[in-house]
Amino acid sequence: MSAGVLFVHNNFPAQFRDLAQTLVARGVPCAAIGSETAPGVQGVRIGRYSLPRGTTAGMFSLAVRAEADLIRGRAALEMARALKDQGFDPAVIVAHSGWGEAIFLDEMFAHARRVMFSEFFYRGRGLDIGFDTEFFAHSDEAVLLGKAKNAVMALSLTDADVIVAPTAFQAAALPTIFQPRVRIIHEGVDVDAIRPGGAEPFALPDGRVIAPGTPLITHINNNLEPLRGLHILARALPRLMAEVPQAEVVIFGQESPRPYGGSAPDGRTWREVCFDGLQIDPARLHLMGRAPHAQMLAALRRSTAHVYYTYPFVLSWSLIEAMASGCYVIGSDTAPVRDAITDGVDGRLLDFFDVEALSQSLIDACRDPAAAAPLRAAARATAVAKFSSRAGKAAWLALLSDLGVDIPA
Repeated sequence: MSAGVLFVHNNFPAQFRDLAQTLVARGVPCAAIGSETAPGVQGVRIGRYSLPRGTTAGMFSLAVRAEADLIRGRAALEMARALKDQGFDPAVIVAHSGWGEAIFLDEMFAHARRVMFSEFFYRGRGLDIGFDTEFFAHSDEAVLLGKAKNAVMALSLTDADVIVAPTAFQAAALPTIFQPRVRIIHEGVDVDAIRPGGAEPFALPDGRVIAPGTPLITHINNNLEPLRGLHILARALPRLMAEVPQAEVVIFGQESPRPYGGSAPDGRTWREVCFDGLQIDPARLHLMGRAPHAQMLAALRRSTAHVYYTYPFVLSWSLIEAMASGCYVIGSDTAPVRDAITDGVDGRLLDFFDVEALSQSLIDACRDPAAAAPLRAAARATAVAKFSSRAGKAAWLALLSDLGVDIPA
């Protein structure tokens, strides 16, 4: 008899950490399939695949992503075969649809119900592609490459009994034919652990300390790239620093060779491109790199204003953590951010490309931080009401129970 849950994610556990740990704690048999670098979760046996080869050199450009996804799918199938040989036969497969790993698993576990996690369904027009043409032209090739990314993902979604999307925006990106199977479940953040705190000094890597009362602007941008608005923030800083000479700016993130939005031109990094030629006091701009999570949360608790900008793309956990920390969030007026923030209620939403509006909002926040107190309280309340990991976990458990997983109380 089939029992338990098989998780499939190349970087398992990723979004499934809390759910997997909960199921293990309740005695539900769990296994996972991930890449050879997947961290894993204690109590979950994991089959880690390695890819037999890369994509074919010189192949048709629109087929490169599909071939890579199919290679991962075949490798994941072999891990599924090994798990089945060990006696594991899941009642439900919970898989990320984005990398092709789940595409062949019905050949091994024909009776398992399938839940596909849909993080982002690409479109050649109307979402991230073509939103900001400063760095990437909205060419025919860009449109076709965007659509081609969905080739194997769409087939994975076709086989799904249920499709889970984290937000309304991410759900709406899916084609109409999939909509009847969609449930919106955001995995949430731990709003009990992530919460507002008192004004404490914030220590910098060089040993300096930002004292309480000093205006502090925070920004989290994992890959330091324009997709999350780095160029807009950078251009807003010269005026801020000139008019508020005591303001400090802390940016978390690292220069990635594979950012979400594509690589910077001419072999440069996006940090170099975005800050090139700007008059910014380097002593007050602090690039923290990929810092420990606790240090990032300490900065959020201390933040005077937190800047979260994004193209129409996946909503970042960092925004929800900022809201849970009681930050005054200044965000871009783009669809994913509108799923979390209502302008003037629990934050501010500005036109993505309006640099002067961002500069002025940051200056105002530094000069009169008390004015944002109602928005800070409302941001915290919204995070608790809409993005609690407790609620996300309860929704996932209810879904798995509906699909036949026996979950002890």
